[in-house]
Amino acid sequence: MQPFSGLSLLRRGLSGQRGWTQQWRRAEPKGAYDAVIVGGGGHGLGTAYYLAKEHHLTRVAVLEKGWIGGGNTGRNTTIIRSNYLFGESAALYDHALKLWENLSQVLNYNVMFSQRGVMMLAHTVHDTQVSKRHVHANRASGVDNEWLTPADAKAFCPPLNIGDIRYPVLGAALQRRGGTARHDAVAWGYARAADALGVDIIENCEVTGIRRDSNGAVESVETTRGLIRTPKVGVAAAGHTSVVMKMAGIQLPLESYPLQALVSEPVKPIFPCVVMSNTIHAYISQSDKGELVIGAGTDAYTSYTQRGGLHISGHALEAVCELFPMFRRLRMLRNWGGIVDVTPDRSPIIAKTPVPGLYVNCGWGTGGFKATPGSAHVFAFTIARDEPHPINAPFTIERFRDGHLIDEAAAAAVAH
Repeated sequence: MQPFSGLSLLRRGLSGQRGWTQQWRRAEPKGAYDAVIVGGGGHGLGTAYYLAKEHHLTRVAVLEKGWIGGGNTGRNTTIIRSNYLFGESAALYDHALKLWENLSQVLNYNVMFSQRGVMMLAHTVHDTQVSKRHVHANRASGVDNEWLTPADAKAFCPPLNIGDIRYPVLGAALQRRGGTARHDAVAWGYARAADALGVDIIENCEVTGIRRDSNGAVESVETTRGLIRTPKVGVAAAGHTSVVMKMAGIQLPLESYPLQALVSEPVKPIFPCVVMSNTIHAYISQSDKGELVIGAGTDAYTSYTQRGGLHISGHALEAVCELFPMFRRLRMLRNWGGIVDVTPDRSPIIAKTPVPGLYVNCGWGTGGFKATPGSAHVFAFTIARDEPHPINAPFTIERFRDGHLIDEAAAAAVAH
């Protein structure tokens, strides 16, 4: 795609969109594919892209029951970091972070990746001990993370109130390579790039069944737009993974919870980074439009609704007002919710399943967006080669049976 000159872009922008081409084809489902990906979010679209780009599987379809990016990809707070505790997690998330750094160039699509830094606050002695453990573990794994004094934290984020609050800031862990990206641009960029490689992206196409042959292997998927034959199905359906996998007779150790977020009215650039607090509980950044993006904790009940209890978002706003008093007079524009799948050890599953030809990518909790390119990259490897990539090899379903857990509850920085 050739770049537009400034004058050409202005002319096109004032033309009522005449002459603008669609970013990807409105593909009709074919009768058969080499692989089918269930879920048209960042993970699913990225998987299809890497299947075509790196593994040369071009007869691939992405099936999305709604619209592209309409699930968790478009319902998150866009935070990207890799400062997880255990080596397995740090390797996975740092693989993603390295891909993030060049993703706009690779896709020829501006995903607005901004390495503004992610700072995680400590308010108690326990917070301080846990945070320092993370810093040392990350540095031993080759992942950047550093400990800041309260004064250093204030210098890095001037709006932060470090003293006159119920839980004073005792320090912070800072990953300077972390930051944010534009969530829907990630979905659109992967969709356009995958489409250019021949992948069919099929919206409004819900999977209603998974058929297996006499040997128990995947044979086809039933959809609201007809039967599609395929020997490989990769499921990346975020909050609805359990529902899809049950169609093949597989029960996963997942619980699904609502997770809420809010944005304020836009203001001038005032907030330089991302700040997260687990004890007070809220996390906040500023979008390129000037809105303050505020994340809350998960609700206390399981649900497939994309909304949550009002008191949860209220608590998050109280925390923001305590940490950043200058924001107390800001008005909130809107709030929304998504569905997060949570595993017992708060780490994802990216693996083959007991059903031959069926693969699953799920259980990300609140870590899904930040992992998008890395997760998609190793999931495509697993599907194409029918074996795990070394990075996702530990993230099996069988680890819950065998006790090889990767307990990232503390590193998730969310009230799971």
